[in-house]
Amino acid sequence: MGEFRFKRFSVRNEASPLKVGTDAVLLGAAMTIDGEERRMLDIGTGTGVIALMAAQRSPAALIDAIEIDGAAAAEAGMNFVASPWESRLKVICSPLSRFSPEKSYDLIFSNPPYFDSSLKNPDGRTAAARHTESLSYREICAFAATNLSGKGKLSLILPAASEIELLRTAGSVGLKLFRLLRIRTTPSKPFSRIIAEFKAGGPCPPTSQEELTLMDNGGGRSDAYSAITGDFYL
Repeated sequence: MGEFRFKRFSVRNEASPLKVGTDAVLLGAAMTIDGEERRMLDIGTGTGVIALMAAQRSPAALIDAIEIDGAAAAEAGMNFVASPWESRLKVICSPLSRFSPEKSYDLIFSNPPYFDSSLKNPDGRTAAARHTESLSYREICAFAATNLSGKGKLSLILPAASEIELLRTAGSVGLKLFRLLRIRTTPSKPFSRIIAEFKAGGPCPPTSQEELTLMDNGGGRSDAYSAITGDFYL
């Protein structure tokens, strides 16, 4: 796939080891953005698609996007330059462990690697992009706990099987769950993904628990999925 076209931007999709996929689009479209965010961080940006979606949804935010893979970071940079929001997007080629931001963030988001112990892809770059050895949600939670602003939020998309451990990990560093979206592919399938959102501090209302089914029984996009992604998909 050389290029993925959305309504207001396009994403070159050649150099990044992982291509534009449903998980990234889901997070970009469904994560909580209330319009008050001024600084955002995309951890493991890949092609930059989630950062671009965030820029479209939040006209005032400045967005940093870090990526450990040099070729992917370069491609994300080209995607940013080609977008309507070039002046608000910045790509940084760095592992999270070496990234020291000068200011805190109002929103941190990530579609992190999620294979802990499965057989690795023989392509080293693809393996690094897919496996938690290169970037774990545990590392992301610890980073967010110290680099979110007072009202800052962390948004992650992960396999549903990670839910219990993720909530335990986030709680251990002081992050408070405020929204949990469980996602299934079809009405008859079990949940396969979650979007979990946390606040860094201050009072936290009762957790909002939601469900989303992507496809209807006829194989088309569900009404709910179409509504969430309607500003993006052609």
